[in-house]
Amino acid sequence: MSAPCTALAPGQLRLSIRPESLGFDDTRALVAEPLPWIGQQRAFDAARFGLTMQQPDYHLFVLGEVGSGRASLMRQAMDEAAASRPVPPDLCFLHDFDAPERPRALRLPAGQGRQLRDQMASWSRQLEAEIPKRLAAPDVKNERERIHKRYQSDEARAFSQLADFARARRFRLSREQGQMVFTLLGPGGEPLTEADGAALGAPERAAIELAEQELRTEIVRFLEQTRPLERARDDALAQLLRQSAGPLVTHGLDDIRQGLRKQIKDAVKLGRWLDQVQREVLDDLELFVPHEGEQPDDPQEEERRDQLANLLALCQVNLAVDNASLKGAPVVVEDNPQLRNLFGHIQYESGEDAPYADFSSIHAGGLLRAHGGYLMLFLRDLLGDTPLWERLRRFLRCSRLAVEDTAASHGGGGPTVALQPEGVDVDVKLVLIGTAVEYYVLQEGDEDLAQRFRVKVDFAERFTASAQTHYASAVFIARACARRGLPHCSAAAVARLLEFTHREADDQSRQSARFSLLEALLLESAAQARARGAALTDAADVEAALIAKRQRHNAPEEALHESIAEGELLITLDGTRVGQLNALTQIDLGDYRFGFPVRITARTHAGQEGLVNIEREVELSGPIHDKGVLILHSYFSALFGHLAPLALNASIVLEQEYSGIEGDSASCAELYTLLSSLSGLPLRQDIAVTGALNQHGEVLPVGGLNEKIEGWFRVCAHAGLTGTQGVLIPARNQRHLMLSPAVVDAVAAGRFHVYTAQHVSEGIALLTGTHAGLTPGEPWEGSVRARAESTLLAYRRAWQAMALGRRRVPRRLGSGL
Repeated sequence: MSAPCTALAPGQLRLSIRPESLGFDDTRALVAEPLPWIGQQRAFDAARFGLTMQQPDYHLFVLGEVGSGRASLMRQAMDEAAASRPVPPDLCFLHDFDAPERPRALRLPAGQGRQLRDQMASWSRQLEAEIPKRLAAPDVKNERERIHKRYQSDEARAFSQLADFARARRFRLSREQGQMVFTLLGPGGEPLTEADGAALGAPERAAIELAEQELRTEIVRFLEQTRPLERARDDALAQLLRQSAGPLVTHGLDDIRQGLRKQIKDAVKLGRWLDQVQREVLDDLELFVPHEGEQPDDPQEEERRDQLANLLALCQVNLAVDNASLKGAPVVVEDNPQLRNLFGHIQYESGEDAPYADFSSIHAGGLLRAHGGYLMLFLRDLLGDTPLWERLRRFLRCSRLAVEDTAASHGGGGPTVALQPEGVDVDVKLVLIGTAVEYYVLQEGDEDLAQRFRVKVDFAERFTASAQTHYASAVFIARACARRGLPHCSAAAVARLLEFTHREADDQSRQSARFSLLEALLLESAAQARARGAALTDAADVEAALIAKRQRHNAPEEALHESIAEGELLITLDGTRVGQLNALTQIDLGDYRFGFPVRITARTHAGQEGLVNIEREVELSGPIHDKGVLILHSYFSALFGHLAPLALNASIVLEQEYSGIEGDSASCAELYTLLSSLSGLPLRQDIAVTGALNQHGEVLPVGGLNEKIEGWFRVCAHAGLTGTQGVLIPARNQRHLMLSPAVVDAVAAGRFHVYTAQHVSEGIALLTGTHAGLTPGEPWEGSVRARAESTLLAYRRAWQAMALGRRRVPRRLGSGL
């Protein structure tokens, strides 16, 4: 025989935390306490293992809901792990003078990248200042003049011989702007005019043409003779420049080599590059020498200065990753993981003919900056970008990264020469943040990538509460107050905030791990405290913040309450009705959840269609609700299986429900209305019901229980509490109760009641006032089951009589011809 329903006492309706049990007066005493991973020991152990595992493919996938602290706690763990690891090297990019399209990548010990960059910049400035001074020294100027005079003397001697050769053939030879000009002379040595030339006879003109040809040949011979003189002059001047200014170049570079003589992996590469720089500068020392006698704005002088600036710019260092200020390994959180931000990019500038870029245009992305340390990414940011996702997959396969040429993304034509920077090996530990759903989708859909993330860091949505977790949560509150500059909280306020974490978990023995919600309530409570000028946030401020938040979000709920008060929604709050009952539903708007009653009705009559779920027939119910109705049908068939075949037509409907329904929490109420319709026993309308059932009639727990109870309570309170109203819930849901103080106070005053049931027999007995007869040992006579069975037998007899009548009707024979 089943036990009667249990009426819960006020103390069973919520967890109440005594402020004095917390061990402090206010949170000022807790600010210095370390903040542990509250209730996340499994995640903490996994994170510590993954962050210290120095093997390939042991990247971390952190799964948890938004607001669970997954990102902030992982950042804290990454910072702690990074502090014990060595500082990784700097990364520089250098111009390769032998292959300009392939800039070199150079790793240097942390700090030496900045040192090399600054030394090369200082060396360039020193050359610009010192070389012109050195070349302007008297000894250098005298030697330069001597070289020029020697060349001019030799060249003048050769030209004099050429001029004599020309005069012997009646030509006067001169040089104008670097060109040889010769003029035909008359017998008296005067230049011939065109008229004079036209008057000459044919023999004379032939002789003149022959002489001109001989002169041209001699001019060519003169030029061939003077070119070696020019080369000798240029070589002598270049040698003078090297001897005079070369030590400034080489000594400066030698000092740089000496300053970077620590053991570095890329020492040979650096040495070769410095050799290239020395060679290029020594070959172009003339660029340091201003043109004599020319104004600063002269085109040739401007061109010289531009060429010098370009040369010295190519001798600089692009410090792409500077780790000089780090105390340990880097920790990078990439909130905007575009291709350029994650993998680096080449910044092109507009040139006269095409986009232009060189080694200085290379910019490192998050992966290069995180080398030797940790990089946090959010999976949702990556999944929407297929090219980014594919490139990350390739990187994880080889752990090598080359900054790619992105000129194709620029408008207009492409660059004349596409840069191909040297690739570098990258040692980075990825921490990928996602939800549990995203994690398992990745596991199933991308096994190769999933194998790269072998460490699963699973953040729980809720955790078992204890005195230790309560204290740790209080420390979190204290630290949040200090970090955000909020008034500290009294012990009573902390107790109320802790009760809020239990309410969010819908469990008296567990707390919610979504500490972002706790912090949001703390901020709003502090605002209430400041509004009244208090130095500490108290429990009343927390309660006021909760009420204010509900008032900001509950407009849809209030509209539904008004529709009940105005008679638009039919909800009966007192009396009894056959085949009618108030069930409880939860409405989730995303930012606000609330409970609301819905009327369930059932109608039965003789027939053979069986049980019809009207919501299912019109496709307004989801699969879980349909499953609940099918379980109800199974239980019902088992109860009355001995009457088979059942001659029953039954329909169940959630009245005035037009937006669809999901879940099986109404299946108990649906069974009760069906039994009421069959037995003819009316159901109490002042008790609302929620609960699912299994095929044995046991009442199963449901979700959203607190919102459902409070929603029914508000409906009753709005109409006026009668002292008989209440709710019937699954007994297995008792520990999930965290009802509002208003409901608890009403129960304590006897104006509202919360009943629990283990089996549906307990519920039908409470609602009808008649013993159920659904379990062994219960009285049969007058029971709900007996009455229902009597009705079913009557339906079968009626159906049999109707079927027999049909068989006795004579067939109507048609007439034939």
